[in-house]
Amino acid sequence: MSRRDVTLLIVIVVLAGLSLFIDLNISHPAWFENLMFWRPQGARTLDIRQGLDLRGGLKVLLAADLPEGQALEPTAMQTARQIVESRVNGLGLTEPVVQAQGERRIIVELPGIEDPELAVETIRGTALLEFIDTGGVYLEPGTIVTTSLGGPRTVVTPTATPTATTGITTTPTPTATLAPTPSPTATTSLTSTAEMTPTTPLTPTTEVTPTTASPVYETLFTGAGLVDVSLARNQQNVYNIPFTLNEEAAQKLAAFSTLHAPPPGQDGYYPLCIVLDKEVISCPVIQSAIPDGRGTITLGRATYEEARHLEIQLQYGALPVPLRVETISTVGPTLGEISVQRSVRAGIIGLSLVLLFMLVYYRLPGFLADLALLLYAGLNLAIYKLAPVTMTLPGIAGFLLSAGMAVDANILIFERMKEELRAGRSLETAIEAGFSRAWTSIRDSQISILIACAVLYFFGSNFGASMVKGFALTLAIGTVVNIFTAVVCTRTFMRLVFHLAGNWLRSRRWLLGV
Repeated sequence: MSRRDVTLLIVIVVLAGLSLFIDLNISHPAWFENLMFWRPQGARTLDIRQGLDLRGGLKVLLAADLPEGQALEPTAMQTARQIVESRVNGLGLTEPVVQAQGERRIIVELPGIEDPELAVETIRGTALLEFIDTGGVYLEPGTIVTTSLGGPRTVVTPTATPTATTGITTTPTPTATLAPTPSPTATTSLTSTAEMTPTTPLTPTTEVTPTTASPVYETLFTGAGLVDVSLARNQQNVYNIPFTLNEEAAQKLAAFSTLHAPPPGQDGYYPLCIVLDKEVISCPVIQSAIPDGRGTITLGRATYEEARHLEIQLQYGALPVPLRVETISTVGPTLGEISVQRSVRAGIIGLSLVLLFMLVYYRLPGFLADLALLLYAGLNLAIYKLAPVTMTLPGIAGFLLSAGMAVDANILIFERMKEELRAGRSLETAIEAGFSRAWTSIRDSQISILIACAVLYFFGSNFGASMVKGFALTLAIGTVVNIFTAVVCTRTFMRLVFHLAGNWLRSRRWLLGV
């Protein structure tokens, strides 16, 4: 064997070992975790990601909801899709799918979703955050208001007696300093540390009372002034959302807080209410000027899901076009489990029959092709885990189809090899001719398949056919791996066998299928 063949053999053995190591990492047994001492903390696990049809979950079809006669801007749906995708990714789901369908619809697939209502609200919520001037009137968290940017049909009469203690601060100094006043029982504070602390959950806790005349509160600035938003948790296990305002919003907040800040040594009395989609979530009192536009919304008794929901909406902004939910369909995990079991059973039976056929009909070359086919399956599975590829039923079909085509390449090579032997060529010449002369046919067929995969993937990406994308992706990966295993690996194995037992094979051509 040449030095090049020895190098290729070493590469093949290393790849086989690595793929086997990755493929066996299915349920993370204790021995595997002990071997993974080098893995960085927080690194993702090597599991196959299952799609909606295998794992179960939620499929939502969203459509643009514009008044009749209003034109849809050309880029509005594309921007909406990007915002929805950012919000969905923020939910921490496993490989969600968000893609456009036509000109006015968006398909959202959420595998493994546990709270469908929260997910849908996070996807389509407008998240209009407003900082409003109430004219010195305290509003209870949960109060529905009308602002200068509009409001709901039903509003409430504000109460003048605050009972929640919220605050805005900028240093580790004590926050929410309470002081008695003539009529309120407690006041909330707003100082330059910008920490807003509602003591009630994000859901409304006050009863909405319709009135004939409702005040309209001025909006100082909106959530569009937010530059940076994140989620954190303090030492008391209370979730908070640190944020930073842009220059324009920071100037407005600085001017407002300077105008209404109390004299030195006195407690504040003027509130700055924070409204999310016309619902008050906090109403802290100005305690000092806030010049830098940096703050933290402290969420009181809010759960992680509620805090994450709010943080995602604030971070990724409002949708450029209203969306309505046209259909919601769920896929149960039982259906996915049955599909996986049947697919695995069909795959094992199909591959076993192919391996048996190659061994019986082509004998020694067929045995070597079986080794290459097993390596092909192992490499594909390892790529699915490392990429990662979301596995669906069409994806499994793409893998099985590519496995069949991998055998087709070997059949072309071996049939050409048998023709050369029947024509009286030597064993070494027949082996080399089989691979070299069959290569052009193999190359052209594989390129044709890759072109078809590209067309299918483009179709799936632009017309909402995610299942077609999965089929095209696994078929393309299998085709590329096939070129390596069916040509390079099988040829290296054949050269190794000829080098070790060439003289013995010359008198036993029946082992070559001749």
